This record gives sequence, structure tokens and C-alpha cells, in this order.
Amino acid sequence: MTDSHQPSWTSQRQAPHSPGPALYIVATPIGNLEDITLRALRVLKEVDLIACEDTRQTQKLLNHYGITTRTTSYHEHNEMTRAPELAKEMQEGASIALVTDAGMPGISDPGFRLISLAIRHHIAVVPIPGASAFLASLVASGLPADSFRFGGFLPSKQRERRAALESVKTSPRTEVFYEAPHRILETLADIVDILGSDRHIVIAREVTKLHEEFLRGRAGEVLETLKSRDTVKGEITLLIGKAEGSQSQTKSGQAPVRQRLEQIMVQEEIDEKAALKKLAKERGISKSEAYRELQRSK
Repeated sequence: MTDSHQPSWTSQRQAPHSPGPALYIVATPIGNLEDITLRALRVLKEVDLIACEDTRQTQKLLNHYGITTRTTSYHEHNEMTRAPELAKEMQEGASIALVTDAGMPGISDPGFRLISLAIRHHIAVVPIPGASAFLASLVASGLPADSFRFGGFLPSKQRERRAALESVKTSPRTEVFYEAPHRILETLADIVDILGSDRHIVIAREVTKLHEEFLRGRAGEVLETLKSRDTVKGEITLLIGKAEGSQSQTKSGQAPVRQRLEQIMVQEEIDEKAALKKLAKERGISKSEAYRELQRSK
């Protein structure tokens, strides 16, 4: 998500206690209501207003913890008008907590416009960390998490979706996406067609909820498993493993790791550590991944 009006470089200091005029970005559970921090509960109790993606959904959480703070709706269909209204309230001294139906606001959810507006008006923006579906799925997937890329929701139209999958065909990192349950079979069929039936993938479904499930394996196998079911329900995180051999194989015209590292050291007159950092940036991989490639080349 982008905004043509980028906020200016700012600095803020916010007291750790007793919410003052500020926007609090509060993570809420993605399923299990126990997955909320003590700090988040305190902030939700103490702020003047809670801006919710869906007030009915948030009310379930508030009722569970006996929180009576006033709520208002803030979602993709009203944020153009509601964001300025909320910013004005904060300028007049109000403290507001922004929440979505689940997880961290702003991650494939409404929030960016209000956050940008608050920063532009020098209103403190305070993150209250917590649950995130893609991070929970990633760490339990069994796929490498030292280098990954989160791509949000895959495009709903097949042509755009296939183009997105083509772009990760030779990816040297774990790719993470959200996908709708009614499209997952089509998406998996595209993965098999474009990335191959042997590509390692993980389907994380209903994470932290009663019917939590992780399907790990080759793309072709996972597709057949889901095709055998009557229906596929629930929120889904799709994880695609890095291309096999992507660490050891070099791209066309790309020098081997050790050779390129020595070139950088000589050309820029820097030591191996600094050269390794530049090489990692050049190839779009993490420094630790570049180091492992170097070790394998010895």
C-alpha cells in the first residue's frame, strides 16, 4: 500500500504509562482470545476511544475482558472521511487505540491512512505488539525464517496471480502470502504449474483457533490432499519454500560467491565482513545466507 504524501522525518517520545494524546496501534488475537498482552488490555481500558475495523467483532473481545471503552468504526470503506475526524480528536487531546478484527493493524488491513495522518500532524504513534498470522505461521512452518518476504494477499485474478508466482520462481527466500479459502485450490494448481509439483510449501489454516492445521509437503501432494476434501474453510497463510538449489546455483552471468566477494574487496578496498554485506545486498539475500553460501564454496 502506498501514499503519495509520505510523512516527513519525525522524532517522538512517548511515556510508557497512562495514554496521552496519541494513536495506539494495538494487536489483537488472531483466534485464541488469550493471545493478547497485558499492555494491550491496559491501553484498551485507558484510551478515550477504540477505532475498530468491525465494532461487533471487537466488542466480543472487549466483553470477554470487561472493557467498556467507547468504540467507533474505522474500515476501508469509511477511512477517507473517518481518518481526518480521528486525527482532529487526537489533536484536541484524545487518545485513540486502532484495532482490526484480528492481528496487527496495517498488515493487509486498514490503518495506513490514519497512521500516516497522525504522523503528519505530529501525533505520537505507539505500537502495541502482539499476534500476527503470517509470523505465527512462518515460525511453525518448518521453512527457513532467516530470510523471508511477506507479500500480503495474492491477486484474485489468475493472470496477475500467475505473474506474482512467476516472480518468486527462483526466490532464494521463503515467500509468505495470505489466500482466501475459495481460491486456494486454483492457487495451488498455479503453483504446481509454474513452480513445479515438487516445490516445498506449507498451508497454515486457522492458526491459534480450534481447528488449527498445518499441511507441509510438496505442492503436488498438498494440492491432492485439499482436493480430496469436500470444502476448504478458514483463514489461510500460504508459505512457499525457497527454490531448491537457489543457494548454490548462480544466475546467468553471475560470478560465484567467493569470486565476487574477492572482486568487491579489491575494487572497494574493504575487508571481507564489509564486502559480504555488500554482496548480500547486491544479490537480495540476508548477510547470514551469503555467509552460508561462502562457507559451502570453500
